[in-house]
Amino acid sequence: MERLSDDAANAAAERLGWERRGDKLVRLVERNDFGAAMEFVNAVAMLAEASNHHPDIAISYNKVELTLWTHTVGGITDADVELAGAIEGLL
Repeated sequence: MERLSDDAANAAAERLGWERRGDKLVRLVERNDFGAAMEFVNAVAMLAEASNHHPDIAISYNKVELTLWTHTVGGITDADVELAGAIEGLL
């Protein structure tokens, strides 16, 4: 698995509506309440397990911050972009 170029990573982030923070893709999702946030997190977990690619997830009441990057290459790869796209399908 290869790391995406800066141009490719920037284009993917823009196309998906995610933010690029250095070598990571980040998305903040807000739900109505804690329960809805947890339902969303569980749906993300199912996608992550199915793809064998797992985001970092931070939860603060009704806000969920997802961070995607491929640890083994230290940056954004196609696997991150694919999972981000699948997560967008949940929204």
